Amino acid sequence: MRAHDILNNPFLNKGTAFSLQERQELGLVGLLPPKVQTIEEQANQTYQQFQSKVSDLEKRLFLMEIFNTNRTLFYYLFSQHIEEFNPIVYDPTIAETIEAYSELFVDPQYAAYLDINHPEDIERTLKNAAGDRDIRLIVVTDAEGILGIGDWGTNGVDISVGKLMVYTGAAGIDPATVLPLVIDAGTNRKEILENPQYLGNHHERVRGDRYYDFVDQFVRTAENLFPKLYLHWEDFGRLNAATILNKYKDKIPTFNDDIQGTGIVTLGAVYGSLAISGKKLDEQIYLCYGGGTAGAGIAARVLSEMVNQGLSEEEAYQRFFMVDRQGLLFDDMEDLTPEQKPFAKKRSDFANADELTDLLTVVKTVKPTILVGTSTQPNSFTKEIVEAMCHNTEHPMIFPLSNPTKLAEASAKNLIEWSDGKAFVATGIPAGNVTYKGVSYQIGQANNALIYPGLGLGMLASEAKLLTDEMIGAAAHALSGIVDLSQPGVPVLPPFRDVREVSVKVAEAVAKKAQEQGLAQVQENDMAQAVQNLQWTPKY
Repeated sequence: MRAHDILNNPFLNKGTAFSLQERQELGLVGLLPPKVQTIEEQANQTYQQFQSKVSDLEKRLFLMEIFNTNRTLFYYLFSQHIEEFNPIVYDPTIAETIEAYSELFVDPQYAAYLDINHPEDIERTLKNAAGDRDIRLIVVTDAEGILGIGDWGTNGVDISVGKLMVYTGAAGIDPATVLPLVIDAGTNRKEILENPQYLGNHHERVRGDRYYDFVDQFVRTAENLFPKLYLHWEDFGRLNAATILNKYKDKIPTFNDDIQGTGIVTLGAVYGSLAISGKKLDEQIYLCYGGGTAGAGIAARVLSEMVNQGLSEEEAYQRFFMVDRQGLLFDDMEDLTPEQKPFAKKRSDFANADELTDLLTVVKTVKPTILVGTSTQPNSFTKEIVEAMCHNTEHPMIFPLSNPTKLAEASAKNLIEWSDGKAFVATGIPAGNVTYKGVSYQIGQANNALIYPGLGLGMLASEAKLLTDEMIGAAAHALSGIVDLSQPGVPVLPPFRDVREVSVKVAEAVAKKAQEQGLAQVQENDMAQAVQNLQWTPKY
């Protein structure tokens, strides 16, 4: 390998940290400044440059330069500043770079781009992208439902890149074993199709059998090339997300973060709230505002847990209500998705059925104790709605989970103040502490990053054949016991700064459950040791 090949390979490059001996052996003499730096010195110097950037977008673009040139330094720096960097390298700042991905394009970042018009290139693409690396984890998107910003075509590959950054930063998964991937099936976003700088296919989205056949060919090829693969689906649209997950979840180790991850972390927030209030899960009334992939997935996860605790499915469904664009969902509506149908109600059961088209009326009618927002409708949790929730229960759980910030249903500050400090609040975006009547309320972020990195680490460490509901349940329960519940204003979820500790705990719980179910294939019998063995540390 030539010297410049080493310097241009982010998995091998150390920059100024190459020792004098390494410079001699690798032909790097004279190609770097004379001083040999430690990784600590490099990180300090890089962080000072980072701090000089004015906007979050500038900061992210700068960090991506480090990522593109030296993965080890990037992840060392990320591990030192994980709470500060996470909203920069991922949500919410990543939304800006996705929207401008084609205009800002500099480096493909070892991603794979699958073109639906060329299924014959799937195997070649995966081999080219992997090179000689042993791929264990792929995050794949078709970018139809990116965060709260919708359909962005090939631009959405950035979400796969960002997701994998968090896998490594939060759980220590070796970045050399991961592959970000986008399926470019077209886009229905008119502004992209009319943008001459857009780098993806300039046609509307392909639907139906041609689309599903392409996805199936990708899955079969990836499984064949990478026999220990864990496949993570990210930000697929509501028409396809559940269909794809349901097709493969009983066949291969696979996971959809929007459907399963958000449900797990929200269930963790519910459990955190109940631990503080002393109430029981099967006593709660659940209202979902926003019946898309995430909203339905969260509701299904919480409902499944109620059933596990002893309720019949019929009894559990009676405690769940779903509001979408049409208002409260009724079973006579013709545009319900398959995921919405189980939650739809009979119109004849409500004397005021025709009035249940706005959220406030629904809250006053069904009297929920839990309100979860995945609607992307900003400021839709009004003061009147919060006050109505407080009439239903002493400590309502109100979780505005839509992101980015401009799409949140409410701010944490307003929810604390409008509820007179009674509400348990978790948000989908990072929120600072809220001081109210002398108490500093820490706001838990229902951040999937508290779950999916540890879940993936546990799957990879155990080499589990499948990801089961029991393993998912173990992951949700693992979030408890980290926060001191005796403190006033305590968050209902662990703070993101503890994500490394959380990820290990989640990974061990998942791996042990895989072992109990006879699904673990790793030779190591001690699952905690298996998790430790797999973790990668950013050092030269």
